[in-house]
Amino acid sequence: MFNKEEIMKILPHRDPMLLIETVELAQTDEGERGVATYKVRGDEFFLQGHFPGDPIMPGVILIEMMAQSCCAFFHKENNKGYLTGIQSAKFKAPVRPGDSLRIVTEIIKTARIFVFAKGEIYVGDKIVAMAEFSFATL
Repeated sequence: MFNKEEIMKILPHRDPMLLIETVELAQTDEGERGVATYKVRGDEFFLQGHFPGDPIMPGVILIEMMAQSCCAFFHKENNKGYLTGIQSAKFKAPVRPGDSLRIVTEIIKTARIFVFAKGEIYVGDKIVAMAEFSFATL
């Protein structure tokens, strides 16, 4: 498992845009799988105006969390992953301060420099967001 300091050796992101705190990568029968975590503190910049008095994590931030979790896969080849597409994103429940997120991602397929992946974000056992996306690895 990689902690935040180790993640910063893999990803180019830095605070306040580094949005995963730990990530664990594994090889499964279906392929590569990653599980990242993040605890929503409530003082994050993106919650300040979204929405005053009723903070809810923006969907675009949830997508970014899934993308960052996926980019951890690319460290083996010393590549960076550049998000090239988002398909079928769905948001099923609001994410609020105090929530502990489990971000599960997996590689679906690769084609030359392109990687296709999917992700799900859970609060407890409940899926709150899901998406499929693509990256170029360079």
